[in-house]
Amino acid sequence: MSMSTSAATPERILQRLDWRVIRRLDGLLQGDYRTLFYGFGVDFADLREYQAEDDIRYIDWNVTARMNTPYVRQYVEDREITAWFLLDLSPSVDFGGLEHQKRTMLIDFVTVLARLLTRHGNRVGAIMFGGSIRKVVPARGGRIQVLRLINDMLRQPRLPQAPFTDLKLFLNGALNTIRRRSLVFIISDFISAPGWETPLSLLNQRHEVLAIRLWDPREVQLPDIGMVVMQDAETAEQLYVDTHDRKFRQRFFEAAERRELALKDAFKRAGVDMLSLSTEDDMVRAIVRFAKQRQQYRR
Repeated sequence: MSMSTSAATPERILQRLDWRVIRRLDGLLQGDYRTLFYGFGVDFADLREYQAEDDIRYIDWNVTARMNTPYVRQYVEDREITAWFLLDLSPSVDFGGLEHQKRTMLIDFVTVLARLLTRHGNRVGAIMFGGSIRKVVPARGGRIQVLRLINDMLRQPRLPQAPFTDLKLFLNGALNTIRRRSLVFIISDFISAPGWETPLSLLNQRHEVLAIRLWDPREVQLPDIGMVVMQDAETAEQLYVDTHDRKFRQRFFEAAERRELALKDAFKRAGVDMLSLSTEDDMVRAIVRFAKQRQQYRR
């Protein structure tokens, strides 16, 4: 998205995304968002024996152990969906170009998904994190709620520096806050102290969790621009490096690749689907790609 959110009002942001993103999604997905939101808003109904096409995340291990054969939980869908956006607004999320920061993509993505959900009578809420939980927006429905979410996201301060992000605190806070089974979007760059995988897995046992991983291409491949000062977005620690050094750029790329593989493994072990959202992505194509990934995963 080329328009900077810092100079826009909630009404203008919503209007822009209605025209540029949501209308296109309606045409491409033909209004069928169930491939994207599969599994949300459900209540326990019954147990039955596991079949080959079943989702292994619905296996009831206690019953399986007693019966000595796999059993899965069955659910019935609620008419009303409750969705929560867990928003990481730590300093590293402000990384990117002038008009293509990770925070900009975060605001646009939340606006689009909140609009898609609320226009069908569902409720959305948000928990905003930046070193600690800074704001909780109770789940409500309607267009006014979408505008409130946009306004609250725009009003969250950009921290020049902060203690290194610990998503474990954020996810544990969400576990204590979200009571009713919900659709939960975790939107973060997942640059964090270790230890967040366990609360992520616990959260996914209670809810339908989708991870949206924000990233910028310059976090993966350094441009060859000579001697530069690199600053940690969270601790403000500075390092003088020579980007003209091909071996240094290669080590930087390899480190980024290792981190990417570790993240994918963590999400896989937790049973959480992940959408990788770049600051240079087209929002429509990214969401359609994610819907297709989830559809293939459920087959």
